Amino acid sequence: MYSLFARITYIFDPLQSFYVHERLHRKISVALVFLFICSLAAIELNRRGLLPPGLTEILPNNHFYAVQAAFTVILVLEVISLIFVLPCSFSRSLGKQFEILSLILIRNAFKELSYFSEPLGYEGNIDKILHILANGFGALLIFALLGVYYKIQKRSDEDSRQIDLYSFVASKKAISLLLLVSFIGMGGYSLYQTLMGIEHPDFLHEFYTQLILTDILIVLVSQCFHPSAKMIFRNSGYALSTLMIRIALVAPVYYNVLLGGAAVVFAILLTLISQHLFQQKM
Repeated sequence: MYSLFARITYIFDPLQSFYVHERLHRKISVALVFLFICSLAAIELNRRGLLPPGLTEILPNNHFYAVQAAFTVILVLEVISLIFVLPCSFSRSLGKQFEILSLILIRNAFKELSYFSEPLGYEGNIDKILHILANGFGALLIFALLGVYYKIQKRSDEDSRQIDLYSFVASKKAISLLLLVSFIGMGGYSLYQTLMGIEHPDFLHEFYTQLILTDILIVLVSQCFHPSAKMIFRNSGYALSTLMIRIALVAPVYYNVLLGGAAVVFAILLTLISQHLFQQKM
């Protein structure tokens, strides 16, 4: 079993080091700028009828779709970062999911712009403007609560008392690798459907369902290494916060903000109760 964990670590650690390297993120940032500029140029050419018929059917005519595309790429990168964070503590991975939720709400706000006609106008767009305000302020609220969540986090003790820390972390790395393969497969299939003009749901929302199941799986795995009632309840509570996030993603405007905010508040209260009311080992 130890040799299997060693192989998993041998595969996971170089991938993680490669992805989190600052040089790679600089290149990605530059590529994202070029993607945005090229998207704007392609949309403008499409509006002027200068593209082949095949591309005309695929590309939109609204410049604000370029903003939505750029934020979609940012979300994809953040989800990949989340996958590499999963082997860390539950609290850190949950915080990363709250970051993603705030970015999704920001993207939803910009997505509303794609329903406007150009140039922008106020008349007939009252509902869309209210949706932008709700998603924007909702993202700000969750981002602010996330700051509180990070501030109250102490040095995590969930792994420090593990009987076999190496095996436990290696187990989570194995789960992360499987999740990464699944994410790449779902993303590739979603890209194929987009290029073929096939309507499909947002694969990021579908992937969050897998994250919920993954969090529950990690809770069960952690019980094998550290069967503490306090840690089981705490980690299960964090998994419940993930479930609230998943429901927020599919909820209509206004309700998604309430559910997202409730998820962060629940995580904050759970952390405070775990730290101050159950300091002694159970």
